[in-house]
Amino acid sequence: MSARGLRLRWQQLSVRHKLMALSLLPLLVVLPLLVAALVLWGSSAYDRLLITKVRSDLAVAHGYFGRVLAEVGTGTQALANAHTLHLALAAQDLLALHQELAQARQRLGFDFVNLYALDGQLLNASWLDAGQAPAPASQSAMAAPGIQLQRLSQTELLALAPHLAPRLNIALIPTQGAAPTTRSVEDQALVMLASHAVTDPQGRPLAWVRAGVLLNQNLDLIDHINQIVYPMDSLPLGSVGTATLFLDDVRVTTNVRLFLDQRAIGTRVSKAVRDAVLVRGETWLDRAFVVNDWYVSAYEPLLNGQGARIGMLYVGYLETPFRQTKYGILAIIVGIFAVAMVLAAWLSLRWARSIFQPVERMNHTMQQVQDGNAAARVGPLAQQDELGALAHHLDQLLVAVDDKTRTLQRWGQELDAKVTERTRALAESHESLKLTQAQLVKSEKLAAIGQLTASLAHEINNPIAVMQGNLDLMRETLGPQALPIAPELKLMDQQIERMRLIVTQLLQYARPNDYAGYVEAVDVNDALASSLVLVEHLLNRTHIHVQRRWQASHAVHINRQELQQVLINLMINAIQAMPEGGELLLRTADQTDAQHRTGVRIEVCDSGAGLSQANLAQVFSPFFTTKNDGNGLGLWISVGLVERYGGSIRAGNRRDWGEDSPGAVFAIDLLCEAADT
Repeated sequence: MSARGLRLRWQQLSVRHKLMALSLLPLLVVLPLLVAALVLWGSSAYDRLLITKVRSDLAVAHGYFGRVLAEVGTGTQALANAHTLHLALAAQDLLALHQELAQARQRLGFDFVNLYALDGQLLNASWLDAGQAPAPASQSAMAAPGIQLQRLSQTELLALAPHLAPRLNIALIPTQGAAPTTRSVEDQALVMLASHAVTDPQGRPLAWVRAGVLLNQNLDLIDHINQIVYPMDSLPLGSVGTATLFLDDVRVTTNVRLFLDQRAIGTRVSKAVRDAVLVRGETWLDRAFVVNDWYVSAYEPLLNGQGARIGMLYVGYLETPFRQTKYGILAIIVGIFAVAMVLAAWLSLRWARSIFQPVERMNHTMQQVQDGNAAARVGPLAQQDELGALAHHLDQLLVAVDDKTRTLQRWGQELDAKVTERTRALAESHESLKLTQAQLVKSEKLAAIGQLTASLAHEINNPIAVMQGNLDLMRETLGPQALPIAPELKLMDQQIERMRLIVTQLLQYARPNDYAGYVEAVDVNDALASSLVLVEHLLNRTHIHVQRRWQASHAVHINRQELQQVLINLMINAIQAMPEGGELLLRTADQTDAQHRTGVRIEVCDSGAGLSQANLAQVFSPFFTTKNDGNGLGLWISVGLVERYGGSIRAGNRRDWGEDSPGAVFAIDLLCEAADT
């Protein structure tokens, strides 16, 4: 249907249907948009709360991990300054040295405590048997004093603590989403390593104490971190908290489970997290796939003493319970809005009925009067507003019209009687006198009718003026609030004008106002089908075959009549380009533009001669045409209509666009999202 046809259809609708449309349109458009905005905002806010929670969890885990690292350093320093150690060292008492180192290891929770001479020779170690002297070859280079997180090779760790060998060589488990690797075993060690000099009273070094904690498969440490971050019953909805330490991207200690009680040691982090944390040095705060489920996750890089990223600290909790709760809340919100929308629609329809029913009664009364029922009246109305007052004034006006009509009829009868009497008296007069008499009677009749009409108009115009004044006062009082019923007020103006025209017997119909269409979701395939119907009379005169390739599934936001205007214009141009017949190809497809916005492309192709380079350069220019009977504005107007909704039109030759067929092609790109018009 064309734009003009739609406007005529709208103008022919009753007040009832117009008011119902105006009442329901905000509910069917505005409320769904509000619901969508609320759902999107609520989902985003809920996700931000989850991220805020895991950020604070990471801060707690980071603080505790840093405290453990510091305690390793302070414990090593305290051992180096211990008086008993100095005494045993001075006496070269291997048993006493071993007892001191073993007790310190047990007391401080270290995995190894070693004592070295200044030349790097191992003097004693907590992992040696009591009284056992170290082998002469057991040496280790001295590290700088202090505490560091270090990544050691298998050889380096075994030189420090050979008894920790069972906790090395972690088998790598294939993990979904992890970066590709050729390794099958993780043989390196992640160690909290502290070194401190044993000095004499003058501060001269006598020996070195080197101690550390191996983080590989250190289940007690990771379980303690998890207990601190996620105490029992601290997570609602049955979610489970987890913590992990990574060496590079390999889980070397974790309480994440593969299944049942088997921990996911040896699994690897996803490539996305690895690139963000280990490659770019960022802190990951987002959902992530952990081994076999989605978790709200936080990862931060672990740095060695040289500032290099050697691993990661992770905490997170199971996302599924929170996601299910979020969807449940959003479903409740949507349900509440749906109930509210139904109730609001019901109330709107009831209120609209209180407006259109009086108008329908007044219109029905006027129709009866026009059909000859002079006794028709609106009657009393329940409404006490301007519509009720207008109906009362209409009844008064009809009473006045009926009274004046009876008076006019009586005067006409009296006049006819007088004329008949005078005619009878002059019947015997000369023929010329009869003619003169007829002229006099006619003049007298016209004068009487003119007088009566003027008197009637004067009497009727007073209530008409009162009604018109009330309407003007209504508009002035309501101001912008009168816009929703502006067509109804306009209808009352027209009815008043009709009453004035009844008095003067000059009836005419006002030309209807034009109502523009509105933007809606349009199925482009349906719009093409409707446009084809409108140009079918042109196709029937030619030997043109129409081929349809409609693959678009999205709807676009545009004014339907304006889109059809553009399509019809392009189809007519294509038909005129093939006077000897050919093929009209109509194609639609979904697409995404450079800004990642979803849209639809419509192509109108012909098999004519195509467009020259000169014509391509100015085909969309105003007043440019290749036809003798054209004005050159069709394509120019089409471009303006499409661009109003954020779309575009391009023209070209099918061969230039990689097709084997001759002819021209016009492509329309439209957006699915509503654009500002």
